[in-house]
Amino acid sequence: MRELRLSLVVASSVIVGLAVWAGAHMERTGSRMAVAADRFLDTLSTAQAAKAVYPFDAPERLNWHFIPRGRKGLPIKEMSSEQRALAFGLVQSGLAGEGFLKATTIMSLEQVLRDLEKGSGPTRDPELYYLTIFGKPGGAERWGWRVEGHHLSLNFVVENGKVVSATPAFFGANQAEVRQGPRQGLRTLAEREDRALRLLQALDSEQQKQAQFAAKAPAEIRGANEPQAPAEAAVGLAASSMNKDQRAMLQAVIDTYAEDMPGEIADTWLADVRTAGLDHVRFAWAGPGDRSQPHAYRIQGPTFVIEFNNTQNGANHIHSIWRNMLGDFAIPLAAK
Repeated sequence: MRELRLSLVVASSVIVGLAVWAGAHMERTGSRMAVAADRFLDTLSTAQAAKAVYPFDAPERLNWHFIPRGRKGLPIKEMSSEQRALAFGLVQSGLAGEGFLKATTIMSLEQVLRDLEKGSGPTRDPELYYLTIFGKPGGAERWGWRVEGHHLSLNFVVENGKVVSATPAFFGANQAEVRQGPRQGLRTLAEREDRALRLLQALDSEQQKQAQFAAKAPAEIRGANEPQAPAEAAVGLAASSMNKDQRAMLQAVIDTYAEDMPGEIADTWLADVRTAGLDHVRFAWAGPGDRSQPHAYRIQGPTFVIEFNNTQNGANHIHSIWRNMLGDFAIPLAAK
C-alpha cells in the first residue's frame, strides 16, 4: 500500500509538472516569434531588409488581402535556402501543427492552379508568399509581422513577449477539393466545411429557418482588405435556442478555427468566447445545405466573427476567416 501511495504521489507530481511546463510553453509564443524573426532578419541583405521591414505604425500593416496581387514584403522567391528555412520557422511560430500544414498546403495549391489554368489566369506561384516585419522584434515595444499571399493572410502583434493580436486570420483554398491529378481528393479546409454542414443538418426545420440568412449565398466574405471586421449585428440562430448536442457541434466548428493557432492564442480566443457566453453566439447559413452547391456561413458572438464562403468555381473555392469584433491588428474599436 505504501508503494502504491508513493507511486500515486510521483505520478501526480509528474502531471503537475507537465501542466506547469505546458503553461509556460504556451506563454512563450510571443517570445518564440521574436527569436524566429530576429534569426530571419539577421540573414537579410540591406536590399532585402528594405523590402521586409516597416515601422510598426506604417499604414502597410493594415493593408491585408487574400487575392493574387502585388504585395509589400520579402517573397519566398527572393530568399536563399537558409532564409527560407528561417522564414518558415517564423511562420511555424504563429501556427499550431495542423495550422502550419494548412498554410503550407495552401501555398502548394498554387502549383495545382498553374497546371489547371496553363497560364490563362493570374500568376500562380507557390513562392509568391511574403514575410513582412513591422517594428523591432523583442523588447517592451509593440511589433508585428505578417505572412501573406494568395489565400493566406496571418497578422500578429506582440508586446512584452505576448501575442496581443492574431487577426485577421484568413485561410482559403482553390481548389477546395482537388478533383483531378496526382493530388486528387485533397481537401485542405475540410473540417471548416464539414463540421458546419453537420451542425446545419442537426437542426430541426424551424431552427434551420432561423439560421438561414439568405436563400442564395453571397459571392464573398465581408470586409476583405478592411482594417476591422464588419460591424453589423449578428444574424441567424442563437446558441441559446440549440439543444446540448447542437451547442457542442457549434463549439466544434469554432474550435476548428482556434485549433489552427498556437495554444496561447487558441486559449485566449476560446476563453473570450466563454466569458462573453456561448448563448450570445449565432450561427447563420446561406444557400443550400449541400457541399456541391454554393454556400456560406457566419458564426458571430460579442468578441469574434467567423465567415466562410464556398461559392466560386462551382462551389470548389473556399474563403474563411476569424476576426476580432473588439478590434483587429490590436487596434481597439473605441480608438478607431
